[in-house]
Amino acid sequence: MPPAHKPRPLTRWARAVGDDAGARYQARMTALAAAGDYMHGEADFVTWLAEGPVRVLDAGCGTGRVAVELAARGFEVVGVDVDSSMLAVARRLTSGLMWLERDLATLDPEDTELGGAFDIVLLAGNVIPLLAEGTEADVVRRLAGCLRPDGRLVAGFGTDVEHLPVDDVPVTLDEYDAWCADAALVLRDRFGGWDREPFAVEHGYAVSVHEPLRNRTGTRHTPTAR
Repeated sequence: MPPAHKPRPLTRWARAVGDDAGARYQARMTALAAAGDYMHGEADFVTWLAEGPVRVLDAGCGTGRVAVELAARGFEVVGVDVDSSMLAVARRLTSGLMWLERDLATLDPEDTELGGAFDIVLLAGNVIPLLAEGTEADVVRRLAGCLRPDGRLVAGFGTDVEHLPVDDVPVTLDEYDAWCADAALVLRDRFGGWDREPFAVEHGYAVSVHEPLRNRTGTRHTPTAR
């Protein structure tokens, strides 16, 4: 008898929102935009960080808000997400992009549908703290494997309960930095938000930029504002 398949660990996202979250999430985003909220901070950050339109992996892309905006700005974008209901909305809204249903904990950097390595791997919208418990280090390692030698791993997530859709803080910045270090990534910059305000613990949110350790020359370099 063949061995039984081990069930995939349930993500904290799935526990928080339940089944068929795509339509509900998109309705919330639409309402925020209609209320005048600015929705493109992540795309602005990537545009500032990149030297020009480059390849971006939107890891945990949800309904595609960030990926669609980046594509409109000339970036080559691939969106991946484990939530089929979120991807269904993304595909309905924009058919011209590559949307892949993938679990980040088992993502294969050699997956031919990814189309090769990326200049930027983006984790927006609290992806890291909403992963399945115990998979975080594997996710970071696999995403690091998707980077080009001079690539950047960019992650934004809440560091207090006010900035998270769960009732605790499942991931600390120290833990995240340790997972990155284990994946041969080193911190390049950290900000307090997508608008690049200076980071402070009391902000409750951090945007971190890590790069492959092999690119280090022993000095810290900061992106020049463009």
